[in-house]
Amino acid sequence: MTLEGILPVWKPAGFTSHDVVAKVRRILKIKRIGHTGTLDPQVTGVLPLCIGRATRLVEYIQELPKEYEATLRLGIATDTEDLSGSVLRTEDGLSLKLTPEEVTEAIHRFTGEIEQVPPMYSAVKVDGKRLYDLARQGVEVERKARRVTIHKIEVLSTDWTGDYPEVRFRVLCSKGTYIRTLCVDIGAAIGVPAVMAELVRTSTGQIRAESCLTLEQIEELQREGLLQQRLVPMERALSHLPEVLLNEVQTQKALQGQKIRVLPSAVSHLTGGETAAVFSPTRELIGIYEWDPVQGLLIPNKIFS
Repeated sequence: MTLEGILPVWKPAGFTSHDVVAKVRRILKIKRIGHTGTLDPQVTGVLPLCIGRATRLVEYIQELPKEYEATLRLGIATDTEDLSGSVLRTEDGLSLKLTPEEVTEAIHRFTGEIEQVPPMYSAVKVDGKRLYDLARQGVEVERKARRVTIHKIEVLSTDWTGDYPEVRFRVLCSKGTYIRTLCVDIGAAIGVPAVMAELVRTSTGQIRAESCLTLEQIEELQREGLLQQRLVPMERALSHLPEVLLNEVQTQKALQGQKIRVLPSAVSHLTGGETAAVFSPTRELIGIYEWDPVQGLLIPNKIFS
């Protein structure tokens, strides 16, 4: 049986996202696999992999909001903005100078649209070069600030007993948000050095931690022939998109890659320019289309014949 769908993987520490893809390729003996959002090697958590034809959905799943649980440590700054880097600065005695309430209030101020400067240790390209390659050479370049959205942020716990106070928080954010940088910026907002001590991605869109499989579980399920049952179907992975249902004649035209003229009632929930998941009368995913209200046509973007 040919595997197809979204494989919800729990990425272990010490693996890059590409390492996980390579490992799953060996287990499944399938080349057509793509991941939906890079995680740093030390970060664990939800890493959906697109298998087979579902690789064509990578860009749509990447755009979904992501949820993380992070630990912010106050009083330390590093060149990587996490504990893997070289310490640049420390400040002692913050447990006496700051209260958990002050830090919590500062964290909540980051809700909404904010600007972030990508860290030097990141995969962002400047003039065709990866920032982390430049950083390893000791070169620092100017980076443009990017707008990202913090949909929700909440403090889960605080620990003021150690040398450096820690705050554990949960954040739901847009694609491209650097939680390391968020931790540094929170520290800057209260005038102290800060670093990300730990990070776990707990969801990508509707794919949550509880539905994920470890690499060991994937290997066992594949050996038993039961892995397909644990894949997220393509249509469910696109449940965040509006839907359009075609009739039989329209379905045949759609499968031929044609533009589809539909009745206004079929697209009354669309205003124009949206991407929609298009289905046959039997609820089979036909493709992803864009609605053009001027022409009155659904324009094909991707077709799953």
